[in-house]
Amino acid sequence: MSTLANDPRLIAGEASFRGIVATYRRRISSGDVGQLPVIIGLVVIWSVFGIASGGTFFTPVNLVNLSLQMAAVGTIAVGVVFVLLLGEIDLTVGVMSGLAAGIMAVLNVQAGLPGPLAVLGGLVAGLLVGAFHGMWITRFRIPSFVVTLAGLIAWQGVLLFVLGSRGTINLRDPFITGLAGTFFTGIWAWVIGAGFVVYVGGTAYMQRRNRVAAGLSGGPTLLVWARTAISAAVVALAIVVLSQDRGLPLSLVLLVGLVVVMDFVARRTRFGRMVFAVGGNAEAARRAGIPVDRVRVAVFIMASTFAAWGGILAASRLLAVTQSSGSGDVLLNAIASAVIGGTSLFGGRGTAWAALLGILVIQSISNGMDLLSFEPAIKLTITGAVLLTAVTIDALARRGREQH
Repeated sequence: MSTLANDPRLIAGEASFRGIVATYRRRISSGDVGQLPVIIGLVVIWSVFGIASGGTFFTPVNLVNLSLQMAAVGTIAVGVVFVLLLGEIDLTVGVMSGLAAGIMAVLNVQAGLPGPLAVLGGLVAGLLVGAFHGMWITRFRIPSFVVTLAGLIAWQGVLLFVLGSRGTINLRDPFITGLAGTFFTGIWAWVIGAGFVVYVGGTAYMQRRNRVAAGLSGGPTLLVWARTAISAAVVALAIVVLSQDRGLPLSLVLLVGLVVVMDFVARRTRFGRMVFAVGGNAEAARRAGIPVDRVRVAVFIMASTFAAWGGILAASRLLAVTQSSGSGDVLLNAIASAVIGGTSLFGGRGTAWAALLGILVIQSISNGMDLLSFEPAIKLTITGAVLLTAVTIDALARRGREQH
């Protein structure tokens, strides 16, 4: 097999565009659909809502609102991706986001702590809750579903206790409100956009170089330039459109930055490789010397901390924390975003980008239906149908890989 892999004729064939198409066809037939369904789904969703709303969906005001709406749940979904990579589940990310926001509000408004310290307090609360979940799961060998289901109930009670009889705390601290109320325009928006394009192009180039160095097909250099050019065009269009309203939201920049960092962690670090190994086969990972329990605890800490950060971003956008913070469809949308973006419920397959793509799908559907004044019942039904479709595609893809 190694001889075939290093056959110059094979490498040259796959490096051509015809070879790339043939390779991609083989990947699809073997169940490796990648994120193609998500991209196709986004094109369909945006086209339908753009036409149905008479173009209102594509107005700068609505697209800025869509960006703001994505940030909180998208941040939570990044943590959910890593939990799903382990083949586990965390049902507390929604209520944890509300609890962290409540703790931050109490520390800032009632205790008088400065905004940065109050935010730090909310994040520490998320870290401690995640550590508690992870250690309880690993120490007593209780399924994560059961432990986090208990947490879903218990932490909601803690949130009610933290907020007290007032039930609602309004936020006025400039630092806290600025997390969702800050926008970049002009040169700063373009600098941020250019940095992202450089990252995309640099990553594609490094991947190709590493594959070629290993004697594998890296594809034509033109493909790297094409990917970079497409990214540059999309980013430039986004900045131009968003700048016609308030600008590029800081909360969106924070979300994309988090995705970039966690994508690097997942694909380029020892910890990321251990997460995939544990999710693929925990027993094999244990025999290989991987500290499985420590990895599980670390991932639950990560998920709960990201949930806390997402709750803080949500509170910043709404300028208040209430007893219903983190409830409703927050948990559903966070899990749905991870799965719809391409993360497998069976563990061992997915990327941090799944959270960003998934929340873009979920929030586009929600935003579009709001513009068309759909009833909540219809919104929930359609969202559930999209999630079921994503899980079905995942199951069929997994079956195809097993057959090959």
